[in-house]
Amino acid sequence: MSRATVNFAHSRLAAAGGIAILLLVLASLFAPLLTPHDPDRQHLDGGIYLPPSVDHPLGTDKFGRDIFSRILYGGRVSLAIGFFAAAMSVTLGTLAGATAGYFRGVGEGVIMRVVDVLLAFPRLILLLALVALFHPSLVLLVVVLGLTGWMGTARIVRGEVLSLREREFILAGRALGFRAPRILFRHILPNVLGPVIVAATLSIGNTILIEASLSFLGLGVQPPMASWGSMINDGKEALTHAWWIATFPGLAVLVTVSCFNLVGDGMRDAFDPRFEP
Repeated sequence: MSRATVNFAHSRLAAAGGIAILLLVLASLFAPLLTPHDPDRQHLDGGIYLPPSVDHPLGTDKFGRDIFSRILYGGRVSLAIGFFAAAMSVTLGTLAGATAGYFRGVGEGVIMRVVDVLLAFPRLILLLALVALFHPSLVLLVVVLGLTGWMGTARIVRGEVLSLREREFILAGRALGFRAPRILFRHILPNVLGPVIVAATLSIGNTILIEASLSFLGLGVQPPMASWGSMINDGKEALTHAWWIATFPGLAVLVTVSCFNLVGDGMRDAFDPRFEP
């Protein structure tokens, strides 16, 4: 077992967050087996605004749809968008940061100035503008979130590559005549995986939160597909007499994002050589 794994296991909060994420992923994947009702089926005849009960553990909404079923199916959407968008942004950030840090010169200047400009522009406003120009869809959300979230990873990777490119084993590889792609992909990038994994974990939670915000504003996942953000929007006008409609999806977002942040913090400590459990 590696030192990083041992250090991570010693963090109880990080381990608890990892277990909670695993359970959430499994519950979302097996939602058809766990949900008692069709998440999109409406029960307008006597089934609207029902409080939590045995038949509807988390109540029903204004259309009589089961909240528990919609939360699990909404978890599929939120987690899928979070994982795929984070994978895209981390990949782009890693490639951009590694290229800028290793080759330096004009290319580094161009890449880092692009990073600075994008970081200076409010991400939510950029997302709203891009999503508003096209018809919202899952693919569009993944692409837009991935293309607007790579800058932080690029800065992290660039800093790591700058410190590694002058190390003895890299200089030895150059002396032996190794080409730059081989040095970069076989010797440098494997040594920056720790910070990249941490950035990816934190990016997933942040992406889920942003997707929920877009869906809350009506620019994310479109009805009748279940989404935590859109469910919160559906319940905002009924907080006084049907609090469960917005409360339980809000708790799902809160718990999920908090767990990813706990795991990210645990991984940051695990990959820190100075950390002692």
